Amino acid sequence: MDNTHTFDVAICGAGPVGMALAALLARRGMDDKRIGLIDARALGAALGDPRSIALSYGSRLLLEEIGAWPLPATAIHQVHVSRRGHFGRSLIDRAEHGVEALGYVARYGDLVSALSAACERAGVVALRPARVSGHTERADGVGLTLDDGRALDAAVVVQAEGGVFGEQDARSRTHDYRQTAVIARISASAPLAHRAYERFTGDGPLALLPQDGADGHQYALVWCVRPERAQALLALDDAAFLAQLGEAFGQRLGRFTATGARSAYRLGLNAEPAATKRTVAIGNAAQTLHPVAGQGLNLGLRDAAVLARLLAREAGPAALSAFAGERQTDRKLVVELTDTMARAFAHKGPGQALLGLSLGLLDTFNPAKNLLGEWMMFGRR
Repeated sequence: MDNTHTFDVAICGAGPVGMALAALLARRGMDDKRIGLIDARALGAALGDPRSIALSYGSRLLLEEIGAWPLPATAIHQVHVSRRGHFGRSLIDRAEHGVEALGYVARYGDLVSALSAACERAGVVALRPARVSGHTERADGVGLTLDDGRALDAAVVVQAEGGVFGEQDARSRTHDYRQTAVIARISASAPLAHRAYERFTGDGPLALLPQDGADGHQYALVWCVRPERAQALLALDDAAFLAQLGEAFGQRLGRFTATGARSAYRLGLNAEPAATKRTVAIGNAAQTLHPVAGQGLNLGLRDAAVLARLLAREAGPAALSAFAGERQTDRKLVVELTDTMARAFAHKGPGQALLGLSLGLLDTFNPAKNLLGEWMMFGRR
């Protein structure tokens, strides 16, 4: 008996980007039985993931299309960008763009729950937990072997399981920023509802994203520092940690009053993966970025939207070739901008005053500021 399961598209990785692609393919007319969604992690583990994620307004529109919105999220009405210890700042406001919000902050597990429900309604079933242990590409398709012995055959294979920088194999373009992101949930004495902060410090960017909780207004903290400082920050008691955070951020939110559990992960750029005629990478599997400006997941969702449109027409090499061409500009722009920002603002020196001044000038030059806001919401269109 032949135990091989045959699909038009096999998606390796049922995280947000992989599930979005599956749901979009079904919505665009592909038979749900022809979509293979494979993930090494049980769904329950993903649902319990407490990490905070930033969703752009454009990502919200995509989630609405596949029925994965609304979900529990805090709207961002303003983004305040500044440089610690230097003159100059910029404020991007939703009113300047005529949208309900510039973006949203949600829990990773809530997004996974909404996307899993959307896939279920569309009839797409994920193979979990299952890991691809081997693959063979032929002229007419790709054969996959799972660690449980099952065999799959697909016209096209999409790699959507990226992992974090410290656990990845190097791609064509890679750079270790020698920074670590310290993340936590933070409370402040004078919070400003719906305002996000991107604060550039001598160690790296410090982001505070509004994320309301049971205790009222709170913030998701992403604090990028040197690895040795990250370890020191993790070792501090709560009071000492909050004091150092206040020193780095300043007094715009009063004083920091409470912190949740802290964790950390290495930061780096890892982009431009190898591709073949019948395999393609999207999302974090294609480009792992520095978290400055919070563009990684949103770029991946745009990957999924374009790839779904093309594969729904024909699941084959022509669609993957067209995808590479259509996504080149947006991907390159986001990689270059995030890489430049991560490098430029993380070094001490006389150039920092000029960088701070550039933020002030940006706030007075509406065309440039509007372009930045449009990019943050929708990417390169």
